This record gives sequence, structure tokens and C-alpha cells, in this order.
Amino acid sequence: MNNRRVVITGLGMITPVGVGTENSFSALLAGKSGAGTIKAFDASAFDSKIACEAWDYNPDNYFTAKDQRRYTRFIQFAMIAAKEAWAMSGLDINKEDPFRVGTILGSGIGSLAIIEQQYQILQEKGPSKVSPFLVSGMIVNEAAGVVAMEIGAKGVNYAPVTACATGGHAIGEAFRAIKHGYIDMAVTGGTEACITPLSVAGFSSLRALSTRNDDPKKASRPFTASRDGFVIGEGAGVIILEEYEHAKARGANIIAEMAGYGATGDAYHLTAPDSSGTPGAMAVKLCMKEAGVNPEDVDYINAHGTSTPLNDKIETSVIKQALGDAAYKTAVSSTKSMTGHLLGGAGAVELAVIALSVSRNVMPPTINYEDADPECDLDYVPNVAREKTVNVALSNSLGFGGHNVCVAVKKFK
Repeated sequence: MNNRRVVITGLGMITPVGVGTENSFSALLAGKSGAGTIKAFDASAFDSKIACEAWDYNPDNYFTAKDQRRYTRFIQFAMIAAKEAWAMSGLDINKEDPFRVGTILGSGIGSLAIIEQQYQILQEKGPSKVSPFLVSGMIVNEAAGVVAMEIGAKGVNYAPVTACATGGHAIGEAFRAIKHGYIDMAVTGGTEACITPLSVAGFSSLRALSTRNDDPKKASRPFTASRDGFVIGEGAGVIILEEYEHAKARGANIIAEMAGYGATGDAYHLTAPDSSGTPGAMAVKLCMKEAGVNPEDVDYINAHGTSTPLNDKIETSVIKQALGDAAYKTAVSSTKSMTGHLLGGAGAVELAVIALSVSRNVMPPTINYEDADPECDLDYVPNVAREKTVNVALSNSLGFGGHNVCVAVKKFK
């Protein structure tokens, strides 16, 4: 088994706080909230009327009317983020063996919007009027398929689906595929666009969403005593991972080193995390072991930090179990306080965030941190970004079904 070094050479993001990596990251450092009253549909009858939509995104700027029918929103997001990441990497598919370029890119749900729309057409107009783009528009793997087509990548191509851990799993598996020699480069990450009536109704029925409808920008408030649920978001993160010697040979700009990946399962509950925190802590420990770092080496953790009562308390326990006393000296923040929860896209956007944190020595804040929860007693980088040397950063992702992922990034040296 090979153990090759893997580096990050490209990043792409589309988020509720900006289209593009620089726009998104600068907004996060500024503490900008992406939350607002839902515009995607009339949510007046819903318990939760707020979301973090990709407000600055206009499909007309990127796609023809025909292509907008062909590519549903979650696929569009993946395509835009992938093109940005590929351009940043400086790779040219015509100079590579396309079978050594993999695409591992997932989504938690795919497109509920086209399902809802076409089901209504079926009911009202009959089966002959259902769109031929329904199947390709709704299934999760089409984001990976279309991205590979756009780039010309012919290596391993699949789409992990692990709810909110999807992006983390995709990147971790791509990292391993390169590390162990199966491919040399990967286009990897996660995408999501399901701010739809059915989705919001479903999450509301689970009582997972914040109902702070009168003050959307204050609604996502991870690790506070007054948190009452997550704010649903949308967007995508795409990462270009590359074998180090390959990147070095072509003179690539290396952003950071991908260093570790740990994944476990709770085997506990359909939606709630294991209250002991033990499986989540094991994922963090496995990640640190592969990265070759000790707890005291970790400078920053981008937490899953959803702003739900259960998640934040248990994740705090996860971090303390994994890092021991060093947890109290480690900066932890949740960028979901600004982006909301991008579900299958969250882990990928947050991996891009820690790569930039390591590269630029700055940590985004947890905004809306106004009332501390005694059960959440770590340093959550409250309200203001912090400049500090970041040599090692982790990102946690925890998904419905008990999926736990931790990924590690190191400063490239």
C-alpha cells in the first residue's frame, strides 16, 4: 500500500454569503450572516420561515434557459464550484491521463425541487407531460457525472450519500484514493440545494429548524444557551486534491496539505447523535492518528456546530474526549452560524475554510455567540475572526443516521 502525500491545489465555493471562494471566505471573516426570510417559495404557513439561500447566485449568469432545465440547482452549484477549483489548480486535462483524475462528489438529497414540481405535473397533466430531465435532475450522482463531463475526468467517479457528512466522506475517500495510488488527482466535495416546501416541512416536523423567524440573522447561534435549531442552507464546495510529487513537478500553487481522515458510525438512532459522543470522538482520534498529530498540535477545529440543542452539546463532548485537556486550548468555531447548514455541501465548504485558515493564519468566528451554554465550555472564537498561526486544522461532520467524519489539513511545508 502506498502512502503518498496529498495536497490541495484548488478550491471552489458557492455559499449563502458569496459566490466564489474569495467572496465567501472574506464574508465569513467579516462575520456576515447569510440568513433571511425564505424567498424560494411562500413559507408563510411554515413553522420555520427562514433559510440561508445563495442570495447572490443568478443562474442566468452561468447557464442558458435550456441548460437550466437540464441541470437542477444542486448540479449547477457543483459545476460552478468545480470550474472555479479546477481553474485555481492550473491543471489542464489535455496534459493529464484522464483515467488518473477521479471525481468523488456527493449530495445528501439531490433535487427535491424537480421531484415536487414534476409530481404536481403528473397529477395535473398526466404521465406524458413529465419532464425527460426528471431522473437525471433528481439523482444524487449526476453532480459527479456532470462535473466529470465538464472537466474530462475519466477516473473513479461516484457520489457518497451520508446526509450532513457527505462532503467530508467524499473528500476523505478521494484523499485515500490518491494516497494509496489509485488516482493522482481528484475533483471532490459536496453540493446541496433543497430549500423547498417538502424539505423545510420535513425538517420542521423533526423540530430540527430554528423558528427565530423575527430575527433571521440571529437564528443560527451554535453553542449558545438559546440555540433552537439549524437554519437550512444551500451551496457547494469543491476541492482539487493532488498527489504532492505531481503537483510539485508542474509547479502548482499548493494551498495546504490534506493529512488525515477518520470515519465512524454511531449505530444508535435515525437522526440523533450518540449521546455518549464516543463514536464521534473515535473519528477525530483516527483522523489525528493518520495525520500524525497529537491533540496539542491542533490549532483550530471547524465544528459541525449546527445550532441544535443536541448536536452542539454532544460535539463539545466529542472534542473533549478526543483532545483531552488540549481541547480547552484549541480554537473551535462554527461557520454554520453564518452559512446555515448546507447539509451534503457543508463538509466540503468547511474543508475549504480550514484549508484557507491554515494557508492564511486566520480563523472565522462563531457569530451570534451572546449567551454561553455551561455544557458548551470551549473557545468558540466568539463573534470576531481571529488571526493566529494555524499549522493544523480539523473539520467535523456528523450526519443523520450516525455518520461521523473528521478531516485534517496541515500547513504545507
